[in-house]
Amino acid sequence: MGPLLDATSTYRDIVTTVFSSPIAFKAWFASAAVVLAIVQVLTASRMWGRLQRVVPLSFPVAKRVHRLSGRLAILCTLPVFFHCVFLLGFQTPDARVAIHSVAGTLVYGVFVAKMLVIRENHRAASREDRYPEWALPVAGGVLAATLLVLWVTSSLWYFTNVRFGF
Repeated sequence: MGPLLDATSTYRDIVTTVFSSPIAFKAWFASAAVVLAIVQVLTASRMWGRLQRVVPLSFPVAKRVHRLSGRLAILCTLPVFFHCVFLLGFQTPDARVAIHSVAGTLVYGVFVAKMLVIRENHRAASREDRYPEWALPVAGGVLAATLLVLWVTSSLWYFTNVRFGF
């Protein structure tokens, strides 16, 4: 437990230089990830031929924004993941925390599933070898919905019940 305890105290020291608590840090980084997930949904919709008037970007620009916002969203979730897994762990004291814990265990699995659909579709020798066209939007939508559930059961709750601020 020694090295983990050292990492935990170092993490807490770093986080509290800017934020009032590690929980506030978690809430704000999760909020950033959700905002980026919204960008993901909008740019994906644009790439799939929807929302041209709402998202007036060319396909190549929408694709770049989609990839960048996705990378940044996952990057924002990593310290939140560390906090949840190593400091808090899986808990079920009430329905909100239980839902949050279950969604948290699913989020990276859903992310990996989405990445596998993308990778295997690019590697497929023919259209018949690809996943159905609906697989990628469904995987992306499930990922965005999972992040939203995590945000509602943690950050939104924190901002409305504990404190709105850094």
